Amino acid sequence: MNTIQSIIIAIVEGLTEFLPISSTGHMIITEKLLNLSENDFSKVFTVAIQLGAILAVVVLYWRKFLDFKNWQFYAKLVAAVIPAIVLGLLFSKKIDALLESSLTVAISMLAGGIILIFIDNVFKEHTIDDEKDVSFTRAILIGVWQCLAMIPGISRSAASIIGGMQQKLTRHAAAEFSFFLAVPTMLAATGYKLYKYYKEYGGFSSNEIQQLAIGNIVAFVVAMLAIKFFIGFLKKHGFRVWGYYRIVVGLALLVLILTGYISR
Repeated sequence: MNTIQSIIIAIVEGLTEFLPISSTGHMIITEKLLNLSENDFSKVFTVAIQLGAILAVVVLYWRKFLDFKNWQFYAKLVAAVIPAIVLGLLFSKKIDALLESSLTVAISMLAGGIILIFIDNVFKEHTIDDEKDVSFTRAILIGVWQCLAMIPGISRSAASIIGGMQQKLTRHAAAEFSFFLAVPTMLAATGYKLYKYYKEYGGFSSNEIQQLAIGNIVAFVVAMLAIKFFIGFLKKHGFRVWGYYRIVVGLALLVLILTGYISR
């Protein structure tokens, strides 16, 4: 992996991580277009640069994250991330196997797209517009919804936002809670991947550290812009556009699979 490839992958990560369009699906297509050879470091890289995206959330919502008096905020995030941690540890190997299946990603992209087209009409009753009004029970249930994203192509953002709307959060509140929940979820996933890589290889080379640094910086900047854009767009237009977009990308991925350009 060279620097240009690292930057392109980080841009894709920053753009797609917090949008309901599946960063995994876009990563598969990007890596194939870049003719990037799959190895253990490239797999760790695509996960590790999530740290930059996480930092973007913390910086944009620093008042929320640095309000240490509001301990309920942290407690709700911890409670909400527990289902993902438990299932992630129990089914780690099966999840990794699914990540190798481009066909699973394509089907999930299509299914998620269809759901997003109609989601605004399914959950019409919204009574919660602020994180402070989200109860611990609702937070945990949103965390359970987030676990659907363990199926590659579903999108962590889409799953948790839909879960939030099902729990009567407004689109705006559901999206923001999804951002908040991403911090402990992605931190745990990234830490686990880095630990496994370090344990197996004994550390990172200077070139690998450089690529990780560049990737995280780029992902941080791009994610900040993507989050600001998404919140504004969501308030005005809802999820329908993202549903159509997912269907187009899902079909494109299917075509690449059926033509043999991308393996199943």
